[in-house]
Amino acid sequence: MRVGITGHRGLSTEVEERVRALLDEAVNSFDATELVAVSCIADGPDSWFAEAVLRHGGRLEVVVPAAEYRESLPDWHHPVDDRLLSHAADIHETGMTESTSQAHQAGSEILVGLVDELLAVWDGKPARGYGGTADVVAYAEQTCVPVRVLWPGGASRWR
Repeated sequence: MRVGITGHRGLSTEVEERVRALLDEAVNSFDATELVAVSCIADGPDSWFAEAVLRHGGRLEVVVPAAEYRESLPDWHHPVDDRLLSHAADIHETGMTESTSQAHQAGSEILVGLVDELLAVWDGKPARGYGGTADVVAYAEQTCVPVRVLWPGGASRWR
């Protein structure tokens, strides 16, 4: 079972704890020997899901939206990014250089094309900009990839 992840970044500590619990619960519902996480491993739900799958005994495949993607992530996330990349069974790239909204959406479209199901840490609201979580969910729905929304009741994505 290949499962992808998309989700809001910049969540509060309280929402992060609740989302991590939801992700762990979702991961534990799969047989570890069959589970392959597909993630862009950005800070937030992307990396939390990848870490949960690896702890569970599953495998990780990484989609890199752009050659300059790592540099667009927060500096504090670079060690996490490096560690997760070192555990990747496979790495998929868009071929794009600049880490733009278009590259992020292209990476997400590759991710959706690789998976049997998409987990979306999504509050159900429109994307703040092109390539956001809502756009990835819409693309998955257009391509008939099942989407499972994980969002803590009463939570807000705003810090």
